Amino acid sequence: MQNEQFDVNFVADDTLAGFRLHRFELLNWGTFDKHIWKITPKGNNALLTGDIGSGKSTLVDALTTLLVPNQKIIYNKAAGANAKERNLQSYVLGHYKSEKDAENLATKQVALRDTNNYSVLLGYFYNTGYDAHVTIAQVFWCKPEQKTPSRFYLLSTEALSITEHFSQFGQDIVDLKKRLKRRKNLQLFDAFKEYSAEFRRRLGIVSEQALDLFYQTVSMKSVGNLTEFVRHHMLDTPPVKQRISSICQEFENLNRAHQAVLKSKDQLARLIPLQDDYFLYQTHEQTHQDNSRCREALDAFFAQHKGQLLTQHIAKQKIKYAKGQQRLENQQTKLIELREYQQQLKQDIDGNGGGRLDSIRAELQRFDTQLQQKKHQSARYQSFCEQLSLNPANNSDHFLDNRQQATLKQQAIETKQAKIDQQKIEVTIASNEFDLQSKALDEE
Repeated sequence: MQNEQFDVNFVADDTLAGFRLHRFELLNWGTFDKHIWKITPKGNNALLTGDIGSGKSTLVDALTTLLVPNQKIIYNKAAGANAKERNLQSYVLGHYKSEKDAENLATKQVALRDTNNYSVLLGYFYNTGYDAHVTIAQVFWCKPEQKTPSRFYLLSTEALSITEHFSQFGQDIVDLKKRLKRRKNLQLFDAFKEYSAEFRRRLGIVSEQALDLFYQTVSMKSVGNLTEFVRHHMLDTPPVKQRISSICQEFENLNRAHQAVLKSKDQLARLIPLQDDYFLYQTHEQTHQDNSRCREALDAFFAQHKGQLLTQHIAKQKIKYAKGQQRLENQQTKLIELREYQQQLKQDIDGNGGGRLDSIRAELQRFDTQLQQKKHQSARYQSFCEQLSLNPANNSDHFLDNRQQATLKQQAIETKQAKIDQQKIEVTIASNEFDLQSKALDEE
């Protein structure tokens, strides 16, 4: 089996080993206005010189902003300024001088740019040995009535530039973000923590303390106490309190374990006299188990004897059943004979006038049904008479009189109903007139 060949293009000269800054660009940062400004060390060491006020500290702050969290940065520290002289907003808007307001006599900053502009910081790193590219950048813009500028972060494994990738998109930052998201090898971040973790992983910066050391040294003018500097910025703080707490905790654990061992030994010593009682207990337990098995066998023993007794009882019951069947057959024979005798008697009755009795029974039943219907109709009639204040009808004359009086009452009721309907119509007409008058009054 042949060994695989890996084409790793390491450079012969290790002076440029690892990721090194090849190009740093900035747009609209501080007094560097409108144009794209570049520094191209190409992986080599670079010396930045210039007169006072030429912008050296501004460039250093731009590079620091690209790598260090904003809350840790003291801007213009390289020039010996205090923390309040410059801030991120002053760099993004380009404050370059202060002037007094003639009306309020208050000092205000004069800016080179307004909220319609944006700023870009971009650093391109290249690893010659692995032919690897890493570009990190930050885009800033200010919103009206907002003190801290908004921004987003990006990292790409390609060589990007402000001219080609961060221009000609209009005034909306959202369009720029959409265009950048369409690139395959590019990541966008909204928080510095995720952005910092990703570019440190790409650049091979294992500890975050390295960036803190970079921030302390990039703008350092003098070192007062080298020992204190190394102790605070290059060495990790030893966890003395944590180690003491850990030792105390381990001692407590060992002490508890020792007490548990002593307790166990004492328990074992107390258990030795119980062995004899345990052996005696086992003997009694065996005897108890034997007696329990015998007791459990009693059910089967009694069930066997019960089965024998039931067998004898079943034999006796079978004999009784056979006798009962014989008696049943005799009774059925007698029943057949009696039914034949009954049938003969019915024929004799029918032959001697028995059919007339059946017809009489049917007529009686029919007359009884008619009588019930007549009683029901009579009760309804009497109820109607009571409701109409008529006398009960005991004969045909009374019935005719009640019929005539009912006809007269019906005519009177119809006449009264007609009057009520006429009054209802008149009331309806009057109501409609009142409604019209009420509507007219409401309109007036």
